[in-house]
Amino acid sequence: MDSEKFISKCKELVAAYTNNHLDKSDKKEITANDVYVVWNCKTLQNNKALLSTTLFDGMYYECTY
Repeated sequence: MDSEKFISKCKELVAAYTNNHLDKSDKKEITANDVYVVWNCKTLQNNKALLSTTLFDGMYYECTY
């Protein structure tokens, strides 16, 4: 899997996970455009990325393939 495809899939997964775990009373949802990459590395055919969202919760998400 190339890096761009990996990053776009990670952004989709983080957005979906965040929307499922947000407080429903806020009535707010994020999209993949609200997720950004903090760190990304590809070594020996392995991809790893650290992502975060534009929300003020301070959460980081790690994706590995």
